[in-house]
Amino acid sequence: QVQLVESGGGLVQPGGSLRLSCAASGSIFSINAMDWYRQAPGKQRELVATITSGGSPNYADSVKGRFTISRDNAKNRVYLQMNSLKPGDTAVYYCKADVFGLSGRRRDYWGQGTQVTVSS
Repeated sequence: QVQLVESGGGLVQPGGSLRLSCAASGSIFSINAMDWYRQAPGKQRELVATITSGGSPNYADSVKGRFTISRDNAKNRVYLQMNSLKPGDTAVYYCKADVFGLSGRRRDYWGQGTQVTVSS
C-alpha cells in the first residue's frame, strides 16, 4: 500500500504565503506525475498544478505566476509554494500521485487533504 500525507495548510491573510508539502510512502517503485488539487465548499475538485517525474510543471490559469510546484524524487515529496494568496484560494488542498507499486501495478493515490483559509 501507498500513503500520501499533506501538511502546511492553515489560516493566512490575503497577500500572504503558505508552503504545502506532501510525502508519499509505502510500497513504491517509482512515481510518475504528482499533482495538487483543491476543492472549495460547494465546488468541484479542480487541478491546481502538476509536475512530471522529470520536473516539468503546469498550472491552472488561476494560479499562474503565484504558485510554484516542485518535487524531491529522492524523498518522494511534492511541494506547493503559494504566494499572493487570495480569498478565492480558500479550499481543501489534496495531493495525488501516479504510482508504480512494488507489486507491478500502477494506480493513483490521494492524500487526506489540508485546509487552506485566506481571510483577514
